[in-house]
Amino acid sequence: MSRLNKIFSQISKQEKRIALYCAIAFAIIATLPLFDQGFYLSISVNIVMYIVLCTAWSLFSGPTHYISLATAAFYGIGTYVVAIGIKDIPYPVLLVMAAIVSGGIAGIVGLATLRLSGVYFVVFTLGLSELIRQIVTWVQTNFSGSSGLYVFTDIREMHVFWQLLGLAVIVYIVGWLINRSRLGFAMQIIGNDETVAKHLGINTAISKILLFMISGAIIGVVGAIMAPRFSYVTPPSAFNPIISFQVVIMALLGGTKRLWGPLLGVIPFTILFDQVGVYFPDQTSIVIGVAFMAIVYLLPNGVLGLIETIKQKFTSSTKKEDPT
Repeated sequence: MSRLNKIFSQISKQEKRIALYCAIAFAIIATLPLFDQGFYLSISVNIVMYIVLCTAWSLFSGPTHYISLATAAFYGIGTYVVAIGIKDIPYPVLLVMAAIVSGGIAGIVGLATLRLSGVYFVVFTLGLSELIRQIVTWVQTNFSGSSGLYVFTDIREMHVFWQLLGLAVIVYIVGWLINRSRLGFAMQIIGNDETVAKHLGINTAISKILLFMISGAIIGVVGAIMAPRFSYVTPPSAFNPIISFQVVIMALLGGTKRLWGPLLGVIPFTILFDQVGVYFPDQTSIVIGVAFMAIVYLLPNGVLGLIETIKQKFTSSTKKEDPT
């Protein structure tokens, strides 16, 4: 508690002002379901969902530079926790269970994989989603005799929206606290040079695993919240690898150097993918592939990096013009 008090005591007036503006913005956005229950609410649910997913992904992948494609795995786990237990367990308890199960599996995966780097880690995390999907499919086919699970609740899309919006607030607070904690400082050093971090006495393995667990737990809760939106949950829909790729694309487009960076990629790309899905449903994978290559080659540091580069050039040119 004293540690938290110390952190909050260091908040500047500018940060307090920004927090106030953000609170007002969230309050205004929360009124959307009161005015629209159709298309705009539906696409807003998708936008907020990807904001949380991309921010949670950036919490780990941003400082470490590890490209994780395990988002679909943790998302699907959370979805199935709700689908399996919705008949017998209270919904709020299921959300907590989704966080615990997803975070626990992320910890196990982290112990086995975070010693890998580069393309090896990418391939493993991509294979993780497919592995879990195949296991769930095999269990359902051989023991339940069905290919999916029904999710019948009184939770409507407006409730899903409010839950995701509340989770977004929690994620930003958690991210803000992490960035100002010893863990956040350790992750910055690890991201810059892991060898230096080890020489400084930082337990790099534990730090990465802990952050990976936090990210996985948040993603699992997103999957759990989204489960009631679909009355019938199947392995292909819950463990859809497209989710993993979309999260990477949106986060990289926005930029991962700032907690709010993914926002710059989520909003335009969610709208774009929605339109592609409507008019070109068979070409979605092609669009995602082209978008990924374009971002990597044209905007390696995202829109946020481009803005900061332009700002630096403008500042340096101003200083040259005014030598006094």
